[in-house]
This record gives sequence, C-alpha cells and structure tokens, in this order.
Amino acid sequence: MSEKLPGRQIEISWPDLGITVTADLDDRNPALADALWDSLPYRSLQGHALIAGEHLYHVAPIPTLLHTPHTTRIPDRREAPDGTVFCSGLQHLGIKYGTLTEPMPATPVGRVREADMPALLEAGAAIWDAVYSTKKQILAEVRRAGEPGGHRIPMLHATNTAASHLIADIVAETEKIWLAPPAELDDLHQGIIPSQAGNFGTVLPTLLFVNGETRPLGYAAYGGLVRAAVQDMPMASLVQMTRLLVGVPAEFLGYCGLEKLWAFTERFLAVLDRLDRADFYAVTSQMALYINCLGGWNLQLYPWETGDHLRQQDAKAGV
Repeated sequence: MSEKLPGRQIEISWPDLGITVTADLDDRNPALADALWDSLPYRSLQGHALIAGEHLYHVAPIPTLLHTPHTTRIPDRREAPDGTVFCSGLQHLGIKYGTLTEPMPATPVGRVREADMPALLEAGAAIWDAVYSTKKQILAEVRRAGEPGGHRIPMLHATNTAASHLIADIVAETEKIWLAPPAELDDLHQGIIPSQAGNFGTVLPTLLFVNGETRPLGYAAYGGLVRAAVQDMPMASLVQMTRLLVGVPAEFLGYCGLEKLWAFTERFLAVLDRLDRADFYAVTSQMALYINCLGGWNLQLYPWETGDHLRQQDAKAGV
C-alpha cells in the first residue's frame, strides 16, 4: 500500500477545458516525485496515447527524468488503478484514466483523487477528440496544489564556449515552440516542403517519416546518450555512439523540413570532441528536451483521421 507524501499534492489543470484534478504524490518513487515537485509549476502541450488506450501524457520540462532511478516499477501498467500518475524515462508525465492495452512497465509517483475521477474521464475524452480529430491544441498546467501556475524551460550550463552558445540557442528555440507549434512543422502539415520531399507531390508519406524518425531520435538516441553519460560510459565511447546515432536521422529530418534540428546537430557534432562529460550531458539533455517537444507537436498535428476508414477486425471472426 503506497503512502501519501505529507503536503505533496499537485493540481493538473486543462484551462482550455475548464477542468482541474488533484493528485497525491506518494512514496513509491521518491526520487521521481522529488524531480516532478521541484520542477513545478510548468505548462505543456497535452497529448493522448494513440495505440495504448486511455492514457494521457505530455512532455515535462524536467531533464533529470531521463535518468532518475526508480524504486518501484509496476510490471504491467494495465493493472494500475485508474488515476495513477506516472513519470517516465521518456520525459513524460502520464495519467492512466481507463483501459490500457499495452503491457508496459511503468513508474508511478501518485494518484488522482477519487472525487476527481469523473473530471479526469471528461478531460480524457476531450483530449482524445482534440488529438485525433479536431486538432485543438489543449495545454496542461501542472502546479503545486494551492499555488500559482507558471512556466519556464530549464537551461543547463556548459563551460565550453561553443557548447554554451549552442545550449542558449536550443533553449531559445525550445521556449519558442513549447506552447506554440513550430513553424517548420506547421508548414509541413500545410504541404509546404521546400526540398519537395514526398514523391509526386504527396505530403502524407513525408509526415509519416518525420513522425517516425523524430520520436526515436529523442526517446532512444538522445535519452540513451544522457543515461550513458550519467552511468559513466567512457567519453570515447560516448563520442563514438553519438556519431553513430544522431547524424543520419537529423540530416534526413533536415531534408524533410526540420532545418533547425539539423543545424543544431551539425554544431553539436562539430564541438563533440572538445566536450568533457558535464558539457556533453548538458548539450544532450537540452537536445533531448527540444526533440521530444518536436515529437509532441508531430503527434498533435498529424492527420490521424486520414485512416479513419480502417478499423480493427475481430481476428476470430474469420476462423
């Protein structure tokens, strides 16, 4: 039985919907709960799971979520009570509000109060409709209960001059796109593609490839590099893995329209050999947050209804 942490209640609000729920943080993963608590308040674009079921998540501006160790892991989040709040190594704050289909391990940090569950269900339905159909951009605000809201993008620091300037530029761009869609992605979704990526004037394949490349670049490549740096992988290996993992997908995404991402990547690779561990951690953490933000906007803007005519069939029906 998890125990509430005294005085540790958070409010998760969706002002666009006029809905606020309160969650009690608990002692199952105190380091993750601390990382969340210390980051508050913040705002973020609210997303919804697309294949896993009734689950809300958004990118949290908390660099340490990429590597903060967990104490308790639920082997299968499908079995977690509705209203469970999770912090994940994918830099997400998530909330299970109903049935899930994906048997994924997860790290809980609290639970929405029972009295607020009807409001959470209402928010879940509205957010699904926004992500899948209407494309209405719904923002979430997470704050300490009873305290004012607010927002900031954390900025890490590097001693290397070129790395420091790069981080400042990444943070400026991240702040610009955190609560408003990136102009590059907006253009892509309107069919404006300067490189003409997309055979015979098509747009959907390019959108699909951009979505498919951005997510693993942030979640796996940069998230993995941050964790490897914290876990003391030798610097020579970190440098080698960086060159193997990030250049090709970033160059491809630049061709598809994400030119700022490719420009940041080129600057990172140019200075990579001169970074110590602390500076490497700072740059990769800042890049991860920026790319995960891009990934969130990809999921919001993508025209999911294009495939609405395709519906799952009962596999037993043909037996």
